[in-house]
Amino acid sequence: MFEFSQYLGFLLFLTILTIGFWLMFFLVGFVSYWVTGASWEMFKEKRAKRRQEEQSI
Repeated sequence: MFEFSQYLGFLLFLTILTIGFWLMFFLVGFVSYWVTGASWEMFKEKRAKRRQEEQSI
């Protein structure tokens, strides 16, 4: 069947796979949150600039 070193290698593989999955899950959530927030702030700045220009005219 399996030797102990093969069992440890398999456990190491599963550990790295699990860590990679959760890291990817976290990064996808964080990056989408970051991009959404940055886009919303840019939209608010452009809207405020446009309203300020309309008021000054």
